[in-house]
Amino acid sequence: MTRFEQAKHYALTIVVPLVVLALVTYGVGELILAWHTGEASISRALAAGRTPLLNKLTDYGTSLSDMPYVIALTAVTVIIFRLAYKRWRESLFLIAAVFGQSLVFLATTEVVGRHRPPVSHIDPAPPTSSFPSGHVSAAIGFYCAVALVLSSHVRNRALQVVIWAIGIAVPLIVGFSRLYRGMHFMTDVTWGAVLGICCVVIAARAILYEVRNPSPGEGDADGHRDPRRRDTAARP
Repeated sequence: MTRFEQAKHYALTIVVPLVVLALVTYGVGELILAWHTGEASISRALAAGRTPLLNKLTDYGTSLSDMPYVIALTAVTVIIFRLAYKRWRESLFLIAAVFGQSLVFLATTEVVGRHRPPVSHIDPAPPTSSFPSGHVSAAIGFYCAVALVLSSHVRNRALQVVIWAIGIAVPLIVGFSRLYRGMHFMTDVTWGAVLGICCVVIAARAILYEVRNPSPGEGDADGHRDPRRRDTAARP
């Protein structure tokens, strides 16, 4: 595959889908603003049931997806994947999943401009708006992407279940924590989850499960020669 073909492939499988996802996210945000969803009652109910213990636990919960931690964890995991698997495919997939959701989030949150729930906010409100939840989309973009990579490299079914249980549990914890602490409405968290899932799927289809048909003698996506191919140039 030539460089032009590579650029075309990634433009069609990553850039275009992310642009479409950003437009859909903006449209959904505008629809939510136009309709009375009645979600404030959920926020008020959660705020009324706050306790010191849950305040502390949800502080830990929301920190699982704080941006500095996600960036640091992504950087470390990228290096670990590269060293463990001796190729870049898994590392590039993780980068695309994490930063893809971040780009869509940053491109839409200020444009939508949804206010935070009408309850006391335990956390300082970031400069971004309430929709969508960047914490939830980042949690899925990182933890579910890592779970996908790890589960694809193990054959033990029980271990795969454990990996995915953790990968799914963390975003759920983050989502509840953001709701409990008054930082998001339910639809913010829900669409944050949709955004994260879409970015993981987009990155997986474009990079992790990419199918290429190299010409004879050409290496695969990671520069490895296919041992099943015979070197026809050596034939008389």
